[in-house]
Amino acid sequence: MNDKPDFDREEADGRLSMTGAPADLHAWFLREVLPLEAALTQYLRHNWQNQASVADLLQEVYVRVYEAARKQLPESTKSFVFTTAHNLLVDRVRREKVIPIEAVEDLEALGVAADAPGPDAQVTARDELRRVQAALEQIPPRSRQAFLLFHVEGLSPREIGQRMSISEKTVSWHLNESVQVLADMLYSADKRPKT
Repeated sequence: MNDKPDFDREEADGRLSMTGAPADLHAWFLREVLPLEAALTQYLRHNWQNQASVADLLQEVYVRVYEAARKQLPESTKSFVFTTAHNLLVDRVRREKVIPIEAVEDLEALGVAADAPGPDAQVTARDELRRVQAALEQIPPRSRQAFLLFHVEGLSPREIGQRMSISEKTVSWHLNESVQVLADMLYSADKRPKT
């Protein structure tokens, strides 16, 4: 990131002009960050042991990148995204307590409260699930199939290409299309339901 304040700025190659407006930030995120998702997911899978938490790590990277970009856009998006992912993994390793659950017979001995969500959280989660399901239905069928194979079944782009009888490049195109449709449906302020 450069040292310029939160003013209008243009990159040297003219690709991006940001005024700090949410629409510009949203467009930058869709154009520059989301196309990196397949490579970023592969990086996280390669560097993190708990494969079940890769999707959560990916979302946390997105949140950190988006929040940082609100203050100032990075000069090199790809470098910034992968540095953010690396730093997140380092933070997670530092914070993890290595206590095997089998070593503690009584969970109360850990002094950890149950993580059961309350009724409000359950209602909110169900509403979010409905929004995601509705958004998934808006993705074109082939892109949706690639998205589900990648994010739900955990297949690599090569495996998806073999299963769908398409090239890895086409798989990447379908994954990018599905992420853009989801982002538009889920994160566009003008498409959110009015409450």
